[in-house]
Amino acid sequence: MSSFDYGMFIMPFHPPEKPLSQSYDEDLELIKIAEQLGFSEFWIGEHHTMKYENIVMPELFIARAIAETETIRLGPAPICLQQHNPAHVAGRLAMLDHLSKGRLNLCFGSGSVTADLEMFGVNPRNNSKMVIESLEMILHLWENDPPYHLDGEFWQIHLEENVDEETGIGYVHRPLQNPLPQILLPGMSRNSSTMKYAGANGHAPFCHCLVTGNVIADNFQTYESAAVEAGRTPDRSSYRVARSIFLADTKEEADRLARNNSLGQNFNYIGRLFDKGLGRQIYKRDLEMSDEDCNLDFLMTEQIIAGDVDYALERLDALIEEVGDFGHLVLMSYDWDDKESWVRSMELFANELMPRLNAKYA
Repeated sequence: MSSFDYGMFIMPFHPPEKPLSQSYDEDLELIKIAEQLGFSEFWIGEHHTMKYENIVMPELFIARAIAETETIRLGPAPICLQQHNPAHVAGRLAMLDHLSKGRLNLCFGSGSVTADLEMFGVNPRNNSKMVIESLEMILHLWENDPPYHLDGEFWQIHLEENVDEETGIGYVHRPLQNPLPQILLPGMSRNSSTMKYAGANGHAPFCHCLVTGNVIADNFQTYESAAVEAGRTPDRSSYRVARSIFLADTKEEADRLARNNSLGQNFNYIGRLFDKGLGRQIYKRDLEMSDEDCNLDFLMTEQIIAGDVDYALERLDALIEEVGDFGHLVLMSYDWDDKESWVRSMELFANELMPRLNAKYA
């Protein structure tokens, strides 16, 4: 295994009583600290109707962060493609890639927030089909000159009559990066159709922080089987795994803090969202376990790694043994309800945990 790159992801998660401007300012400061600590990339989620997860257009946030950073790569995770016209997504991402001088990362997926889907008039049963149709249209616009005649089930994009080469009208801008930025697709279910599509089409997996190690392993196996069947060679160095890791100088301190700070609050909050819908299936290692057993005590043994550096290394060893090699460990971050302890956790992660992990698996 080659060394791990490490990045960060925010959904984000902030208490509704915190002013939006303060939340955004703190997240911008978080990006700058991450860059100083050697994080290679930073991902931002998209949610339109959530008080807790309050960045509605990560591209706007990235445009602001570009001006305050120099090297760290920035990306939306994901852009909820079924909620946008593909031509609009293609144009604004191309512009953002040029603004960032090629520092743009891309993750495309479907938003699962029921209120977002209702507001945009999206039938949840069409999520996957809409994402694939939109993704393929975006790539076509980036890879081909007009005329465009794209007739899909959900979108129709036509551009021919008003294309004029002399005046330069009728052309969709393309990203700066050549070849195009690698596209990641999120995985969080067993036998995932998204992972099958990603493997068959050469996109890369981004495994969610909410799932257990056996689901991540299943995502990778599903992806690789589809890639091989399509004649592709899967490259595990492009695989990303998101984990919620909170570090302190002692295991006891980290455990106590994580159970009560915004990390533990986030997992309890998402659990309550699950309770209002299909239940806590996503949290489970064994689908036969009860929702009641899928509580914070269980999550602290699976999705959450809270401890000192030695304990975190043991947990990551077990994860790697279960899921196999991957190239990027993506650290989740939440609200700065105690900035000092959160920054300390980041410093331990970047300065102690990752060097030891990389030395072990170099």
